[in-house]
Amino acid sequence: MNTKKIYLTSALIGLLSAGLVLGLYSFVKSPETVTKEQNDAYREVITNNYRIYSIPLPEKLEFAGERVPLEITDVAERMDREMLVNTFWHSNTFLSIKRANRWFPVIEPILASNGVPDDFKYLALIESGFMNVVSPAGAVGYWQFIEETGKSYGLEINSEVDERYNVEKATQAACQYLKQAYDKYGSWSLAAASYNSGMFGPQKQIERQGEKNYYDLLLNDETSRYVFRILAMKEIMNNANQYGFVMRPADMYAPLKFENIQVDGQNIDLVKLAKDNGVNYKEMKIYNPWLRDNTLANKNKKSYTIKIPKK
Repeated sequence: MNTKKIYLTSALIGLLSAGLVLGLYSFVKSPETVTKEQNDAYREVITNNYRIYSIPLPEKLEFAGERVPLEITDVAERMDREMLVNTFWHSNTFLSIKRANRWFPVIEPILASNGVPDDFKYLALIESGFMNVVSPAGAVGYWQFIEETGKSYGLEINSEVDERYNVEKATQAACQYLKQAYDKYGSWSLAAASYNSGMFGPQKQIERQGEKNYYDLLLNDETSRYVFRILAMKEIMNNANQYGFVMRPADMYAPLKFENIQVDGQNIDLVKLAKDNGVNYKEMKIYNPWLRDNTLANKNKKSYTIKIPKK
């Protein structure tokens, strides 16, 4: 039986089981009225029909053009772990697929223009889930830059403006980092690992262990899982139906539609600016989360591009 048939059979059994269970209990008014016979019948339905299947690993995988050596036992098992976690963590994976439909079209051309492999869009996804989360270490935005690193790659970060929340500029900064890491290691897998452990994290282990391949290095648990988390999301999202994630185009989160305005004045009231452009402050902040206050002093008279949602 092929994989698609297995998933279909599992789904049908699940539906039939649910129907049988509902039928058995449709006449029961409260738990106290359940007889032993009814309980035994319920148990039999679950035992005989409910199934959760292990996920077969793909025969071949690659990350950024680099082959994943699935013939190595621990590599296969690490991949298996992330496939199981992400396949059966339904709500998170559904949301990831929906949000990616909005943000991949923004990130993909920036990666391409910088010569960074397209697979790195999944790195941003696993870092943040395309939410403006803040990590315990203070990393923020879709690419999860800490303040020091963000500034070192040209992002403006202060109490009024934080470009780590600007998807386009943060993606550009991430490309600079990843290209620098690739120049250092000669491997996109190690470049990705360094994004998790720091630019010199893999180097310490390379020198200590005498290995230069990500898949041959003994790393801390988070970095050891890191590339496999990217690979799992790539595999699932590229074959969503096969792994049971069925969505219509209408279920996806659509790309944001907006027009740009330029502002270069001082002491700008952003609430008033939003209203003057036919939207409210909440809407403008959703499109411009890098604006961190409701005013923009702009003492240096910089020119900023602000997105205004199209109605």
